[in-house]
Order: sequence, then structure tokens, then C-alpha cells
Amino acid sequence: MLGGSKRARRFGLGAERRLTQSAVFVRLLREGKRRSISGYTFYLGRREVGPPRLGILVTRKHSTRATDRNRIKRCIREAFRLEQEGLGALDVLVRPPYGAKASPRMLLQLRELFSRLSQ
Repeated sequence: MLGGSKRARRFGLGAERRLTQSAVFVRLLREGKRRSISGYTFYLGRREVGPPRLGILVTRKHSTRATDRNRIKRCIREAFRLEQEGLGALDVLVRPPYGAKASPRMLLQLRELFSRLSQ
């Protein structure tokens, strides 16, 4: 049904759930609470209200191939998408460890890490 009523996406990762502005990235890097868990670095910023938002820092130092970097980002987004309901009004900026490879194990590990952030 293309033109039907819009239903709220329960597990969507729309624009309101992504950190897109450079100023927000810089603020989290400078002022956010930094947590390093299992090689992943999380920069956290609490907000009063709103859905959790995700930002990802993956550079050429992580992998020289763009396809590998995109797979890493896809794993991070999917883990966040599945665990977002428990996070509350939190801005999360994720930097994976250098040399990380996208895999089902990475997805499970990230899901566990995101659930630990909510505690």
C-alpha cells in the first residue's frame, strides 16, 4: 500500500535518530562522557527529551576500502536500531577499534555494548 496511512516505524532509523550536524559531533567529542568498552569508544551526551541519536566515526584508518568501512557502519547502525528503545534521550557517537571487521559476532557484541550503555 503506497498511498495509505503512515504507521510509526517501531524500529526505524530515520533522520531524527541520526546525528548529522558537525557541531553536535564536535560537542560530543569535547564535552561528552567518554566510555571505552571492548575497544569501542562511545561519546555520550544526555538530553532532556527525544529519541536516542547515533553518530558514527569510521575513517580510512579503520579500513582503506570503502566497502569495508560501509559494512562496519552498517553493523553499528543495525545494533543501534535493535537496542534503541532502551537508551532513552541519549546522543551516542561510536568509534570502532582500528582493524575491526564487520561480522555477525561484531553485531552481537555491539548489541550487548549498547544495552550496557542504557544502564
